[in-house]
Amino acid sequence: MTRPTELYDVERDAVVVRVHVQPGAGRSSIVGRHGDSLKVRVAAPPVDGRANAAAIALVAATLGVKESAVDLVSGERSRLKRLRVVGVDADDVESRLRQALAEADARVGEPRHRPV
Repeated sequence: MTRPTELYDVERDAVVVRVHVQPGAGRSSIVGRHGDSLKVRVAAPPVDGRANAAAIALVAATLGVKESAVDLVSGERSRLKRLRVVGVDADDVESRLRQALAEADARVGEPRHRPV
């Protein structure tokens, strides 16, 4: 099993998270890994930067920071993005990503729609 440390790089004053975004999903969530990136699905379509904004919001919520603390460094028009997060330390990122990935693993195999 790979560790969450493989999903981000630590800079002087920030953490840069590699994210693989799948736009147009039924709901926004972290679903696991895609190579050395955190794989996320966002409900927003890839139009007018809406999927980027949704990915930023999801990563901010996951890491417990405000959306204004997350900047898109690269990948504006690509599924593979780099998001720079300030105001959080690497240990906190490690623990929050580990929790998010564990929750994603627990959801594997759940039905997409709850029976009525």
